[in-house]
Amino acid sequence: MLVRLLYASRSAQALTPEIIEDILASSRKSNPALGVTGLLCHSGDIFMQVLEGGRDTVSALYNKISSDKRHTDVVLLHFEEVTERRFAGWTMGQVNLSRVNPSILLKYSERPVLNPYAVSGAVSMALLEELIATACIASRTC
Repeated sequence: MLVRLLYASRSAQALTPEIIEDILASSRKSNPALGVTGLLCHSGDIFMQVLEGGRDTVSALYNKISSDKRHTDVVLLHFEEVTERRFAGWTMGQVNLSRVNPSILLKYSERPVLNPYAVSGAVSMALLEELIATACIASRTC
């Protein structure tokens, strides 16, 4: 059974491009064998990540992420059973929201910044859908 899980977290340390690349490289290396696809959005110290795959695998991966000391304020935003993947093309896609037109963010929140803690999980998923539609998701920085 396929599921989609969306969560938000804050980095416990200052983010650098090297830290982001390490996270993405690790995901891109391990996710294919796990059957996991998804997307990582980041802006400032905030991460928002969607994971898709088998229920047991995605749940175990989320539990591992939520107990990782490199994250704080881990919050489950959305979880659903799905019939097909929306992020099948990415072992782990990336969106650096500092490079996205602020009007896209403003469409979904009070201010043109990523703050998944201030909006519903449905709103966060709608933002991701728009990022797909506007081709802002890539294997590398958009």
